[in-house]
Amino acid sequence: MQHKPTVLDLFSGAGGLSLGFEQAGFQVVGGTDYFKAAGQTFEASHTGAKFICAPIQELTSGNAKSEFGLAYGELDCLVGGPPCQAYSVYNHKRGMDDERANLFREYLKIVDDLYPKWVVIENVTGLKSIEGGAVLKLIKTELENRGYRADWKILRSEDYGVAQERRRIVFLANRLDLPLIWPKQSHGGPKPFNNIWDAMSDLPELENGEKGADFPYYSNPRSDLQKELRKGSFLIRNHEAPKLGEINIERIKHIAPGGSWRDIPFDLLPAGMKKAKRSDHTKRYGRMKWEGLSCTILTKCDIHWGAYIHPDQDRAISVREAARIQTFPDKVFFFGNKTDQYTQVGNAVPPLMANAIGQSILESMKFSIDRNPKQLASAV
Repeated sequence: MQHKPTVLDLFSGAGGLSLGFEQAGFQVVGGTDYFKAAGQTFEASHTGAKFICAPIQELTSGNAKSEFGLAYGELDCLVGGPPCQAYSVYNHKRGMDDERANLFREYLKIVDDLYPKWVVIENVTGLKSIEGGAVLKLIKTELENRGYRADWKILRSEDYGVAQERRRIVFLANRLDLPLIWPKQSHGGPKPFNNIWDAMSDLPELENGEKGADFPYYSNPRSDLQKELRKGSFLIRNHEAPKLGEINIERIKHIAPGGSWRDIPFDLLPAGMKKAKRSDHTKRYGRMKWEGLSCTILTKCDIHWGAYIHPDQDRAISVREAARIQTFPDKVFFFGNKTDQYTQVGNAVPPLMANAIGQSILESMKFSIDRNPKQLASAV
């Protein structure tokens, strides 16, 4: 019986990366994060995987192998996205002097300890602009100095079936001298992008601030994406509407699908936005449109900062709707308070995009079978 290739997820959060790899055919052996609620979500979503809730520094003293029961060089793939706030375009003080910018060095210490066959690092595109791309060059050089063939590319989540405009830098690296095969675009060509309708049109209506227990499915799936995301689930959970104040409700009543703060009467605008140019803040107070893509799902689906107003209901999107846009299956329950839940969803790599990355690595592994059968024993 052939064993599945193994994957370990560092800075895992709720486990979007490892969930996608699991869907692609990997076995998740574990994950690490310092976010307790995310750890609960990870453990509940990854049967048989070990989760360690601790700072990454506690695993970089040479004990990662013993914690996860792995021999040196045994792990097939190490994945992770070191916290990205230091590199984000939303952080105007971003730079290498932010201590979070050096957490990738802790990731590399785990690489040294485990010596995995494959390494995947994911981060925001802001990484490209820091000090003229110095961080990108440094990561690539550090991996190459450890004997890995490494490269990076900016991937678009919508190309892989995610109903969202989301750009991420992804590093692929392996020490097996195998080709680096990048995920093939599955949507946006002959097959159209999945849109907001495809992602969440089957979810129950909510009033502003409505809280509730688990919902049954009141309708059949309305898209192939919904069919896929509903597999293994019998209830809709994490579906509650944030409570918006009366002034915000009055504002969003003026906003049509695809519209934004520009549709709000001047006297209703927040004081700070009355001085804004109409070309500024294009996503603020944005209302989604069913036939479009979502803007990037952030750790706060705050209507003041992005297009997070439901297409035809006067409210902000729920955690479950954000999770649908990120392509988390409905069977994944997000633990913690509402803030924790939104944070987990927004920080995650969309599972469908992660699935595509995992499949590309499996394709590279098959390359060794075709070219050199003897190499298979050491490569897989």
